[in-house]
Amino acid sequence: MVAELISVGTELLLGNIVNTNAQFLAEQCALLGLSAYNQCVVGDNRERLAEAFRTALKRSDIVILTGGLGPTEDDLTKEVCAEVLGIPLVEDAHTRERLEAYFADSVYKEIPDNNWKQAEVPAGAKILDNANGTAPGLILEKFGKSVILLPGPPDELVPLFRDQVTPYLRALQPEYIFSRMVKICGIGESAVEEKLIDLIDGQTNPTVATYAKIGEVHVRVTARAAGEEEAKKLIKPVVKEIRSRLGDSVYSIREEETLEMAVVGLLKKYGLTVTTAESCTGGLLAGRLVNVPGASEVFREGVITYSNKAKKKMLDVSKSTLKKYGAVSEQTAREMAVGGVFATDADACVAVTGIAGPDADGDKPVGLVYIACYMNDKVRVEKFLFKGNRSKIREQSVVKALDLLRRSILDNYRK
Repeated sequence: MVAELISVGTELLLGNIVNTNAQFLAEQCALLGLSAYNQCVVGDNRERLAEAFRTALKRSDIVILTGGLGPTEDDLTKEVCAEVLGIPLVEDAHTRERLEAYFADSVYKEIPDNNWKQAEVPAGAKILDNANGTAPGLILEKFGKSVILLPGPPDELVPLFRDQVTPYLRALQPEYIFSRMVKICGIGESAVEEKLIDLIDGQTNPTVATYAKIGEVHVRVTARAAGEEEAKKLIKPVVKEIRSRLGDSVYSIREEETLEMAVVGLLKKYGLTVTTAESCTGGLLAGRLVNVPGASEVFREGVITYSNKAKKKMLDVSKSTLKKYGAVSEQTAREMAVGGVFATDADACVAVTGIAGPDADGDKPVGLVYIACYMNDKVRVEKFLFKGNRSKIREQSVVKALDLLRRSILDNYRK
C-alpha cells in the first residue's frame, strides 16, 4: 500500500518550525511496510491544500495530514478534507464532552467559542481521542482510501499515532512487518557496510539497510511475514550475524534505546558511578547522561572547566602540563580524567578537551579533540580530528565520549 504525507502550516513553509512530524511519520510508515513516494508541505490556504489533497488521493491508498486541526480561522485541514470528499461536518457529542472536561480541569474555566469548532467532525469519521490536547485525530474512509488527520504538536501527534493509528494501519496490511534496529558506535558507515555487504545485497526478506547518524550507524533489519512471531524468527539469525561481525561496536538492538541509555544501563549493572569533566563540550556530555531516567543513581558530578584556571583549581591539572602541552592535549585530558575521579570520589571520569572553533589554536586545528576515561587506575585517551562546524564538533565529541565510557566499562567489568 502507498502512503502519502501532507504537512499543513504556513509556519513550516517559512521555516519557523522544524518539521519533525514528517520524519517521524515517514519512519513509522516504513516500519509498517507502507511505500511512501511523495510528501509535501502546504501553507494555511484553502485552495492549495485542496489541490494537494486531491493529488494525493489520486496516487496513494493512505493520506496522512498533520496540522490545521486547531480552533482558529486558519485551521482548515478538517474542513477542506470533508469538502473534497463530499462529507458533511456534524457535531460529535463525545468530542464536545471531552472539550468540556478538558477546560474544566484547566486554568481557563470558560471555553472560547471558537474551540467548539473542534467538536465538529466529518460524518462517519473514526474519532481518535487526544489525551494531550483539544483537537481529536480523525480517520476518514471513502473511495477505497484512508485519510488520517492528526494534530500538529508532536507531543499530541506521536502518542496518537503510536497508540491508535498504528493498530489501524496494521489491520490494513495483508502482511505483518517487523523491524529490529541494530545500533552501532565507534565505526563508520562505510566500514559497517563493508562488513555487512553480502547481507545487504543478498537479503530480500529480511532486508538490511544502514543509516548514518552523528557518530553512530544504525542498521535496520525488516521482515515480512504472516504474523509477528514468524517475522521475529526471520530477523533473529540476521541480527545475531550482524552482532557477531561487529562485536562491541553494537551497543543496542532496541529501537528506543539511545547510547546514553545504554551507558547508564551498564553503570547500573556493575554498580558504578561516573563524573564528567568537560571543556569544549561545556556540559553537553553531562546533559546527555542526566536526560536518562534513573541517572541520579550513577551520575556523581559534572564539572565544566572551560578555562585553564578552572582545570587547575577543580581537577588538579598541573600548571606545568598546561604550559608545556597546552589545554588541548593528551596529557591534559589524562589529568582531567584522573582529577575528576579524585575530586568527586567516583568510580570513573570521562574528560573532554578540544577546539570546537571557529578559530584554530596556533598549530592545533579546529576539530582536534582529546577524550580520556579513567577507571580502575587506568587511563585511556583517544585523539580525534572532527570535521564540521562548532556545533557538530561538540556533538561528535559527546558521542565519542559516551562510547569510550561504554567500552571502558565492558573492558574492565565484563566477565
